[in-house]
Amino acid sequence: MPRIVCVAGARPNYMKIKPVMDALERRGAEVFLVHTGQHYDPAMNDVFFTDLGIRPPDRFLGVGSGSHAEQTGRVMTAFEPLLEELSPDIVVVVGDINSTLACALVTAKAGPLLAHVEAGLRSRDWGMPEEVNRVATDRVSDYLLAPSPDAAVNLRAEGYREDQIHLVGNVMIDTLLANLERARASDILHRYGLSRGEFGLVTLHRPANVDDPEVLAGLLKALGEIAGRCPLLLPVHPRAAGRLAEIGVPGGVRLVPPAGYLDFIALQDSARVVLTDSGGVQEETTALGVPCVTLRDNTERPITVEQGTNVLAGRDPSRIVATVNAVLDVPPAPRRPDLWDGRASDRIADVLLEGGTATTRPRPTDRPSTGIRPSTIEQPRPTKRTFPI
Repeated sequence: MPRIVCVAGARPNYMKIKPVMDALERRGAEVFLVHTGQHYDPAMNDVFFTDLGIRPPDRFLGVGSGSHAEQTGRVMTAFEPLLEELSPDIVVVVGDINSTLACALVTAKAGPLLAHVEAGLRSRDWGMPEEVNRVATDRVSDYLLAPSPDAAVNLRAEGYREDQIHLVGNVMIDTLLANLERARASDILHRYGLSRGEFGLVTLHRPANVDDPEVLAGLLKALGEIAGRCPLLLPVHPRAAGRLAEIGVPGGVRLVPPAGYLDFIALQDSARVVLTDSGGVQEETTALGVPCVTLRDNTERPITVEQGTNVLAGRDPSRIVATVNAVLDVPPAPRRPDLWDGRASDRIADVLLEGGTATTRPRPTDRPSTGIRPSTIEQPRPTKRTFPI
C-alpha cells in the first residue's frame, strides 16, 4: 500500500484532514501526519486535536507566525528535507492557508503525487490571500478533490483535465456528522447561561474585517443594533482580540474565549442566527440548517447560498442589520447539498488508492488528448542553421 503524507497547519485544516486520514488507514495505507505549526495557540490547536481524537502528529514543524512570505518560506524550508526523508507516494494538502501552498510547491518539485482537498473553490477576490493560495495549489496538483459541483465547474472552466477533477463532497461535513451527538452533549449553553434558539453567534477573523479599524468599527456598530433584538455571543479569535479591546464592544455583544470544536458546534447548532466571515462556518451552518449571515462581499462557497441557509450581507452596517432582521423574521428553509453526506473521505480514499502512481498517470501539465507524457515523445532534432556574417 502507498505511503501518504497528510498535511495540516491551522484550525480549519484539522476537521478536514482527520476523516481523510481515517479513511486511508482503514484501507491499509501508511499515513504520516505533518503539522506545520502555522497555528500554535493552544486554544486554536491542542483543543481541536483532543476534541476530534486526532493522534499526535508524526512531525511538527513549528513554523509560527510571520508575513505571508516569511511563513510560506519557513514551511517550505522545513517541509523539503522531511519529504526527502519520508519519500511518500502521495501528499495530501487541505484548504487554502499558507501551509497548503508551501507544501504543495515543495511536493510538486519533489515528484510525489499531490492531492488537494477542497479544490476549485473561488471567491473571485484576488485581494484575499486564500484565493491566491488555492488557485496556485490547484495548478500544481494531480488530484483536484472538489467539495461541490460549482468547484468542479470552476476547474473545468480553468482547463483542468477530467482525470484530475473528482467531485467527492465535503470532508468538513464528514467530521461534523461524526461528532454531532457528542457536540450536542456539551454543557457550554449551561456554562454561559444560554438557551437554545435565543442568542446569535458571531465570528470575526478575516484581515479585511478586523485589521482596518474603520471597517471593524462599522461591523461592531451593526452588531450592537442587532444585539438589541437578539443577544450576541462572540468567541474571540486571537487575531481579533487586540482590535476589539481597542475599539470596545457594544452592549448586548458578549465576548468569550475561543471555543473548542465540540463546544463551537454546539453553539452553532443552538444559535438562532450565526454571523460570520468564515468559510467553514458557512458550510457547518448549512449542514446544521441554522440561518447564517456572512459578513463579506463574496464567498468561495456559493453553494451555501444557493442550496443552504447562508445569506451574503457584505460589510455595510445598515445592510447587515437589514439582512439579519429579514433572516430573523423569515428564516431560510434548511437544505443540505448533495454529497454532504458524511462519506466524502471514503470517496477521496478510493480516488487516491486507485488512481495510479507518479510514473503511470498523467501529471498536471500533460496534455488531455493523449495522456502521453511529453517527456516520452521523441522530439525532432534541431537542424543546424547558418547565418551570414
